[in-house]
Amino acid sequence: MLRIEQFKIDDIYVPAARRKTLHPETVRKLAEDILENGLKSPIMVRHDGKRPILVEGLHRLEACKWLGETTIAGYLVQARRH
Repeated sequence: MLRIEQFKIDDIYVPAARRKTLHPETVRKLAEDILENGLKSPIMVRHDGKRPILVEGLHRLEACKWLGETTIAGYLVQARRH
């Protein structure tokens, strides 16, 4: 079973291809929801030996950044590169 861990937001690398899918309006709405209800679904990251790399949860990550959070809840998963 996966265990939720806390990751430093600034340490998480977001691949360039994934960054292209970012929608600012979605981030804004999600940030409002997180502010009211908390983060309900952790992000997913994999580790490449040096740093955590985002697998899933770009909008959640950016919303938490926008809110000034320094850490985010996530699952460390075993995933292949896309």
